[in-house]
Amino acid sequence: MKLIRVKDLSAKDIRSIWSLATKPSSPFSGHVAWSFEGNGIRTRTTFIQAFRELNLSFVELPNFLKTNERTADLAGYLDPFYDIYVVRDSNHDRLTEFANASRRPVVNAMTSLAHPCEVLTDAFSIEKTIGSLTKTQITLWGPTTNVFRSWHELAAVLGFELDHLCDAQFHENIPNVRFSETIDSSTDVLITDAWPAGFDNAAWSLSSNHLEAMGKPKLLPTPPFSIGREIAMDPLAYKGFMGYEQKMDLLTVQKAILSYLMAK
Repeated sequence: MKLIRVKDLSAKDIRSIWSLATKPSSPFSGHVAWSFEGNGIRTRTTFIQAFRELNLSFVELPNFLKTNERTADLAGYLDPFYDIYVVRDSNHDRLTEFANASRRPVVNAMTSLAHPCEVLTDAFSIEKTIGSLTKTQITLWGPTTNVFRSWHELAAVLGFELDHLCDAQFHENIPNVRFSETIDSSTDVLITDAWPAGFDNAAWSLSSNHLEAMGKPKLLPTPPFSIGREIAMDPLAYKGFMGYEQKMDLLTVQKAILSYLMAK
C-alpha cells in the first residue's frame, strides 16, 4: 500500500490509522529509507522520533530521487534493503513514479501537490478535540496549496462537506467542496496555509474581523505561518488558536501510518 495522496486510502484505511493513533504503539523491526528535501522541521522531527519509538532503523538517502536514474532501477536496487520509504520531495510526479515501481510501501512526507500526513493529523486532531468531521464545519482560507488539495481529497473520501474561501481564480468543481469569495456563514474550524509563490493579495490576509464574521471559530494555521501574509494578526493573541500542542499529534499519526502500511 502507498500513501502518495489522501485518495490512495479508503475511508476504512483512514479510520483504521486513526484508531491505531489512539492506542499505545507496538515497536517492531524494520528498515526505513528516509529522504527529506528542505527544512520541514516539524515533519522531520516527528518522523525521526516515530522511527525510533517503533524500533525502526533508518538510513538517510539525501535527495535520492534527484538523479537521472530511472525510478524502476532505483526501486529494483533499493527494495531488497528496505521495508518502507518515507520521502519528502517537491517533484510529485517523480515520487509517484517511484512508488508505482517499488514493491514496498511509500509514504509522501510532502510534495508540491500533496501533504497527506499533515492533513490526516489535523483532521484527527479536530475529531479528537472538537467532534466528528461530518458534524463539524471546516473552512479553508486562501489560495489552493498542497495542504488544501489534501483536504479536498479527505472530504471526498470520508464524505463530509468542506468550505473553501478563496479568490475566484482558485475555484474548482470538486466533490464535497463549496468554493466562495465571500463570508456568508459561521464555521467551527478555520484552516490557513502559507501562500504559494506568486500570490500576494492583502485582501486574503486573515484578520480578526474575518474571524469575527465567521463566529470566532477555532484557528488552525498550517505552519510555518507568516504574520502579515496569510495571517494579518498574531494567532497567539486569538483565544481560538488550537495551539502548538496540536502538532504533537503528528508523532502519533505518523507512527500509526507507518504501522498500518507496513502491516499490509
